[in-house]
Formats: sequence, structure tokens, C-alpha cells
Amino acid sequence: MNDIEMILDIKVMKLLEGKTALITGAARGIGKAVALKFAAEGANIAFTDLVLNDEMAAGLEATRKEIEAVGVTCRAYAGNAADFAETEKVVNQIKEDFGSIDILVNNAGITKDGLMLRMSEQQWDAVLNVNLKSAFNFIHACAPIMLRQRSGSIINMSSVVGVHGNAGQCNYSASKAGMIGLAKSIAQELGPKGVRANAVAPGFIETAMTAQLPEEIRADWMKKIPLRRGGQVEDIANVCLFLASDMSSYVSGQVIQIDGGMNM
Repeated sequence: MNDIEMILDIKVMKLLEGKTALITGAARGIGKAVALKFAAEGANIAFTDLVLNDEMAAGLEATRKEIEAVGVTCRAYAGNAADFAETEKVVNQIKEDFGSIDILVNNAGITKDGLMLRMSEQQWDAVLNVNLKSAFNFIHACAPIMLRQRSGSIINMSSVVGVHGNAGQCNYSASKAGMIGLAKSIAQELGPKGVRANAVAPGFIETAMTAQLPEEIRADWMKKIPLRRGGQVEDIANVCLFLASDMSSYVSGQVIQIDGGMNM
């Protein structure tokens, strides 16, 4: 074998080779993009999402097959991330199925927008429970596993409105601000045992949800973005990959805004 053949024969190590990633709310959108990106870099994937009907169940299975086709092990778990006891059961099952949990991405989230004076208690509670309490639930369940491993990366999906607020989204903004405070606190608590925690704060991202916005609102958003375009789900996935991998082994307690410069 000559030198060129030896070089070509060397296996290129993927960034997440041999790791297991748990991603919540990953049947679609940003969570799905993150799962696919991690899988492409060699991670085995466990992901969760809420299933309330046959259509949602079909979506969960379709995403599982798509991720598995990348060439990694992938399992999907239906469950309510806002339920503490249910989360404990899901995480225990994932640990049994995969043997470890190296990366946790707290992505589950909903919106129930409205001006504060018109917002119901139900709207407030629903968003805080799904967006923030779910992250506490999964960190609480996964932390003992990561501490025993003396390694782990926790990524909380926040938002630019969690940094700057937004009229008509006091519940969503509060939940996403909480994700930042949670990540920073966990980074301090678990850091001595080798576990890192960070938050990412997406701006205007092109998703099925933003595609439904009136054109005048989209145009107003674009004027506020120096790059003059919306972000893609892959933009979020790329930053999550950095935070999940050993490339960011000395990065913890940080908030990375992914917004095209909108909130400098």
C-alpha cells in the first residue's frame, strides 16, 4: 500500500462518533434538523415528542426512519416532556436502550401568544410547563447519568425574545429567558464534574410556523436583520453540533444568538 492509498484508507472520525444524543420535541422543525445533523456526525439518536393522534404518531415514525437511514441507531419515544414522572420513565428507558446519554438538547416548545392583559392563566401555564419545566425535567433525569460519566453537554433552546423580550409574547419570552438562567446555573453546578451547559437563542428562522406569517410582518422582520434573510434550521443545527462536540470542550454557561445580527 502506497502513501496515497494509506491516506485514503484512514477512517475519518466523525465529530459525535460513539455518542448518544437525546433531543426533545424532535419530530419536526429545528429539533429534527438537530437530530439529523448529529446523526450525520455519528451520534446515535433518542428523540421525544408529544403524540396526541395518529397523524402525530405517523410523523414520529417517519422522522425515526429518516434519521435511521443516515446509518445510526435511532429510537423515538412518545411522551409529555412537561410531565416530571413521565420524563423520568422515558430517560430510564433511553439509558437502558442506549447505555449512556452524552448530549441533551432541550428543544420541546410551544407558543400561545397574546397581550399580557388578555392572556389567560392556561396560556401562561401551558407555555411555561412545556418550554421551561420540560427542560428541568430532562436535566434532572439526565444529570445523574452524565455525572457518573463525568462528561456531558446540555443545550437549552432559548430565543432572542428570551434575551430582549417581545410584546405579545410575555409567556414565551419568560420561558426562553428561563432557559438561559437554567443553563447558566446548571453550568455552575455540574461543571466541576465535567458536564457543560449552554443555550442557543435563534432569531427569525424559516420554519412552517414562520411561513404562515403575513408578508408585511415578514418584511418588517427582514428590515431588522443585517443579513437581510431569515435563518435556516440548519443554521441552528450547526451551532448545536459545535456545542455538542469536543470542539467546544471549554465552552460552558454561554448564550449564542443565531439571528443574522438582528440583536447586536
